[in-house]
Amino acid sequence: MIRTSTRPAAVAVLAVGLLALTACGTLRADAGAGPTPPGVDSSLTSASPTAPDLVASARAAHDKAFPDVAARCKGVIGGSPTAGPGTPDPLPTDPEAAKYAENHAFKQQKRLTPEARCRGEAHAQRIRKALTGPGAPAPANEADLTSALARLGYPADSGSVYRAGDTLGFSYFVPETGPCVTGRLGTPATVTAHGAYLEGGCTEPRGGH
Repeated sequence: MIRTSTRPAAVAVLAVGLLALTACGTLRADAGAGPTPPGVDSSLTSASPTAPDLVASARAAHDKAFPDVAARCKGVIGGSPTAGPGTPDPLPTDPEAAKYAENHAFKQQKRLTPEARCRGEAHAQRIRKALTGPGAPAPANEADLTSALARLGYPADSGSVYRAGDTLGFSYFVPETGPCVTGRLGTPATVTAHGAYLEGGCTEPRGGH
């Protein structure tokens, strides 16, 4: 499998750095941060007292870059993070099942607020239409897919592009705010939004503890 990815750009680093990470000794960014501001994805909080300002600034930059997404999700604010595919579930009571769940916890994802889910699904739809819609040229290789995503506003340094067998795929962090958008250009093509993995990043981890 060939993977294309680069060091996050300064703005993407700010957003990704605000993600609340857990496990493997990683410092939780939300430790002591206080309540999350209304409508803000809980994965974008940090212990810094200026976190609300940073989040607001990142959201403003996102909305300027993606006005169509901003307009679609303008009224979707507040609420608690909701479960989605891959999000943590309570450990089962059966000891063996509980051990299995614990060993695979690294594949679980952060929950998304309604606002973050709306934003992610809007980006997923936008990407899917551009890459697979009528008349859309199908990317032939990783470089083609990387260029196509960059033209849509998703720079190479905010994610990765790869090939698994004959299928191209990608996992990107939405610039400035998140969440993650992951896609596979198979038959049929799939593009979905999800929270970052509990151990960090948008690409599913390949190993646990």
